[in-house]
Amino acid sequence: MSRARRPRMRKAARAGDLVEGLLAGWGLDERLQQYQALIIWDEVVGPQIAARARPERIRDGVLEICVDQPTWMQQLQLLKPQILTKLNARLGEGSLREIFLKRGKVAARTTAASKPPAPAWRKMMLSGEETTELRTLLAGVEDEELRRDLENLLAKQLKLTKAKNQS
Repeated sequence: MSRARRPRMRKAARAGDLVEGLLAGWGLDERLQQYQALIIWDEVVGPQIAARARPERIRDGVLEICVDQPTWMQQLQLLKPQILTKLNARLGEGSLREIFLKRGKVAARTTAASKPPAPAWRKMMLSGEETTELRTLLAGVEDEELRRDLENLLAKQLKLTKAKNQS
């Protein structure tokens, strides 16, 4: 007994589109839109406020913000309507109903400046002899783009091997 084969896909669907469709089917698309506020908070409020206040969660359209000092809480209380307007402008009108401020510890965000150091193999240099040997090896490849990509790949492999042998 043969099984019916499904038709071939003409174009692969993007994973993000599939997830959005799945969430919309479960009625979670509005929540996903609201939770974008946690991601864009720093951009919307700026670095000075972002260093003192962090979004923690969203419940029934209310964004809960943890603030580290009472003076900042008072200042943010005055700025709540403006911040809410900016957030809803980015998220879509009516996404968030309210901002709730509470006192608490605000953990510092990691910045791009704290990136780990580059791996040792990236610092390795190929000798002129090794570069010449690579080019000789790939001389038979006629497609220039392919030859360049293969040369980059083999150069990385050589650097990795050299780094492993040195350690």
